[in-house]
Amino acid sequence: MTNKLKVEDYMTHDVITVSPEDTVADVIDLIHKTEHDGFPIVKNGKVEGFVSSMDILSSGQDDPVYKVMSTDLVVAHPDMYLTDAARVMFRTGVSKLLVVNDAGCLVGILSNEDVIRSQIERADPQKVWKLKKTLEVIHDIKVSVKRDKVHIDQLVPTQPKIHVDELEGRIYELKKGLTEPIVVIQKPHKMLLVDGHHRVIAAKKLGIDTMDAYIIVLGKSIPLGMERTAKDAGLHSLDDVKILD
Repeated sequence: MTNKLKVEDYMTHDVITVSPEDTVADVIDLIHKTEHDGFPIVKNGKVEGFVSSMDILSSGQDDPVYKVMSTDLVVAHPDMYLTDAARVMFRTGVSKLLVVNDAGCLVGILSNEDVIRSQIERADPQKVWKLKKTLEVIHDIKVSVKRDKVHIDQLVPTQPKIHVDELEGRIYELKKGLTEPIVVIQKPHKMLLVDGHHRVIAAKKLGIDTMDAYIIVLGKSIPLGMERTAKDAGLHSLDDVKILD
């Protein structure tokens, strides 16, 4: 595993676009419907420009987009390191980078919010890798790691309490789409939550059923210290975790 995050890991893949022949009125309608402040201009998959709310301020509603769009664009490649993209955004003062592949086709968009999201409660892959190696060495077993969705109601917590101020912060982040993978250990008949208790309980309060996770899969069923500690603390479900003021 590597701790070098790339643009494709955090960019938005499903991008709303407009065509050069669309009108300013179409763009205004999209702004009202989506609350976005700008959109890539795409024709036949290729990026031709970008239109923002500022671009259309002095334009007539019947004007075609190609007359008002910006064509002097700063773009990123999906394989670009996220830190390099963040530097580009900082130095150029742009809040969004269109992400294009080698053929010049739009494959995503990276925003300031995406860069911030990469730093909020990040489940460091190196941390997951170290836990994997530790389990293999201590218990002499084969351990694998996969990335997948997990149902939070199936998780058994290993942390007896969380704090309300941090919980409120995680609720806010989830509402804004700022969330990172949790870490769980998968046993034959049990999923132990190792890292991300505040995030999971925040998700539960918001009615979110599944979360993205690094899943550490044990090759055989073995007793774990954290599992025994959780059992001794009476932790059987997320409802058993105390929320402290």
